[in-house]
Amino acid sequence: MRKNRIKIFTGLLIFVLVFVACTTAAAETSGADETVSEEPTAKSEITIGLSWNRKDLQLIEAWEDYMALHAKALEDEKGVTINWVINVADGDVTRQASNIEDLISQGVDVIIARAEDGAAICASYNAAKEAGIPFITFDREAQGCTVDAHVGADSFNQAVSAGEAFADLLEANGVKGKCIELLGDLRDQNAVNRSEGWAKVEAERGAWETVLQVPTEYNPDIFISGTKNGFASNPDVNCMFIVTDAGWGLVQNALDEIGKLAKTGEEGHIWIASQDVDIPGYQGLMEGYMDVSTSYDAYYHALEVVKAAYTLAMGESLENNIILVPGRVVTSENVRDTTDLWARDYGDYQE
Repeated sequence: MRKNRIKIFTGLLIFVLVFVACTTAAAETSGADETVSEEPTAKSEITIGLSWNRKDLQLIEAWEDYMALHAKALEDEKGVTINWVINVADGDVTRQASNIEDLISQGVDVIIARAEDGAAICASYNAAKEAGIPFITFDREAQGCTVDAHVGADSFNQAVSAGEAFADLLEANGVKGKCIELLGDLRDQNAVNRSEGWAKVEAERGAWETVLQVPTEYNPDIFISGTKNGFASNPDVNCMFIVTDAGWGLVQNALDEIGKLAKTGEEGHIWIASQDVDIPGYQGLMEGYMDVSTSYDAYYHALEVVKAAYTLAMGESLENNIILVPGRVVTSENVRDTTDLWARDYGDYQE
């Protein structure tokens, strides 16, 4: 028994001596003084790869500028340098895939992509995953794969909030609505979500009846012809729901041509609800022709995607991997007081 105790003690002594020697050597090699940090060193610099599917809209210009603005604020807060590598695919799915391969080859810390094709982007996500690079879809969700994060608008709740405000408005003015709905492209999930949100409030509140749905496919000609033909076949229509107020200028011209354009409070006013507060919609709200729209908040989309990109680039986990910005209800009455509207920053208006 005594021999066994001696063996155990001798073994422990050898282990302690070896452990101390190794620790001392490691400290000397690393140049440590009195303490050795057990935590990994935080990055002082990160690079974000940004893949645009196209840059043919002022909205995209606004997004990019806001991303740079929020990144600068984050740099100042965290003391971390944030670099950007940005490329544009000009609407070409193959080119976007190649552009993302270039970002992977450059070893960026995280990738943000606005997909030209939601299904095709999954191949790029898989390539990034294999390279150990976090991947975020922006504005347009991936279809058929689950990326590390998605940041965009809550298009269903956009329509619900606009619908609720519109119902309040009609009820306050003693109006029973008969509406034309100008749908978007039914292959676009955002367009489908908006129509479903509108229908939900219609069923729950009963403030209006949608008497005609016109699928526009976002075709400018159909915004015009759908408006004109809709009123011709339904002369008692007194309201409209427009899938996006980016098309308001087209609808406005059509209403003017058929003698149906009037501001809120004027005789014959057509009550208008829409989505986005795009540049034409902002103008329509300012002028009092449009009544309510829910904002597509580029400023806050950019804020959320920069925060998500920073978190993933630092090797940390997100509390929520699906980040949807619901937007804010903007009316002809509060449009001047609503802050951070991208259309105000990037539009050219005359009061």
